[in-house]
Amino acid sequence: MSYHGGVTPDTEGRPAWAERLHRERTARGWTQSDVVHAMRTFSDSPLPAGLLDQWKRWERGRNKPDEAYRPLIAATFGTVVESIFSSGRTPYRPNQPDDLLIARSGMDTHELVQRIRRSSVDDVTLDALALTVEQLCCEYAMRHPADLIADGRAWLARITRLLDERLTFTQHCDLLDAASWLTLLIGCLEYDTGDYRSAEATRTGALQLGTEAGNPAVVGWGHEMRAWFALTTGRYREVVEAAQAGQDAARNRSVSVQLLAQEAKAWARSGNQRNTVRALEKGRVLLDSLPYPERPDNHFVVDPEKFDYYAMDCYRLIGDDQLAELLAREIIGKTVTPDGRVTAPMRRAESLLTLGVVAARAGDLSSAIEYGNDALSIDRKSQPSLYMVASEMTDVLSERYPGEPAARDFRKLVDQLTTTGMGTSEDDRAVPLTP
Repeated sequence: MSYHGGVTPDTEGRPAWAERLHRERTARGWTQSDVVHAMRTFSDSPLPAGLLDQWKRWERGRNKPDEAYRPLIAATFGTVVESIFSSGRTPYRPNQPDDLLIARSGMDTHELVQRIRRSSVDDVTLDALALTVEQLCCEYAMRHPADLIADGRAWLARITRLLDERLTFTQHCDLLDAASWLTLLIGCLEYDTGDYRSAEATRTGALQLGTEAGNPAVVGWGHEMRAWFALTTGRYREVVEAAQAGQDAARNRSVSVQLLAQEAKAWARSGNQRNTVRALEKGRVLLDSLPYPERPDNHFVVDPEKFDYYAMDCYRLIGDDQLAELLAREIIGKTVTPDGRVTAPMRRAESLLTLGVVAARAGDLSSAIEYGNDALSIDRKSQPSLYMVASEMTDVLSERYPGEPAARDFRKLVDQLTTTGMGTSEDDRAVPLTP
């Protein structure tokens, strides 16, 4: 089964950005004149009379929109500039975990550990430690959670020992900063594996460390984790409360984009389309204003490619199947390298489930089940998030195919994802927001 958006006969031979323009337009059922009218709506200044002819050239791939038009086109289609007009950056991914550490500090992990054991705390050691913590955060999406938790806890124990040494104020703050990022990482991994009690305790600890270190980004992520935990257990009012508290703390840092995404997801699940669209738009504008991250694979950096993932979830929930399918296929295509390696397995899984929902609503039960099974078979998964989206797919199947054995079998498979409860009582779950 083909998952990618693909090249149609209408777009064959065009640059990727021109194909995307065509797909965005047709998914909305717009004519080329409709696009131009929409662009005028989003523009703060008058646009030239010949814009329709210009659009036709853009969509054919004859010439690329200049930097003045790219933000306007992205806004018209409700996405970020980088998603459509990718700059072609290749994210840095070291061949070996120590490569970047050696290049920037001149030492490998073994030497760094030896320095820490000798309590040799200097700027070189602290810089190397920060690089090591960043690398661990960049391994979140691909490594087995249990292995990464073990590594994270080992480094956290080393940092804790250093904090007992005589340190300058700056050194103390640097170590607290490293400890807080590690604690966030461990908490996310614990929640991924279904260890809900430990995850909440770890999240609370990270929030305290971030506050003590004076790090607004860490504080923001502490609130984001609370919003995430609440979202996956149906406590939508708490999602919005946590998301807005995190935005107040983090202001215009990248974590606020994800906080707005969690807020949008909660509004979507509560049936409030107006607030969903508003939260997404605020996140889109903020993300477009931020510089491209040096390490977009860092779990605590919101890379531009992630915005379509947020929007896909919301479109699926509010019933805009055309846009949900478009973005799901875009995401799946972008999470596979030319040699076939999947770089974002959890995004891929939820995108496959989105395709499953769209297929089910369109009357194609066979394809829906195939998409769903493929999603559940992916090894690296966030159990609560996957269970939430997969359960939403089973609701669609139960509604539309109540007597079909294939639909019942898929529900049984989804139920096997969890062997323990979601960590809340029934009274705490599925609390809708007031539209």
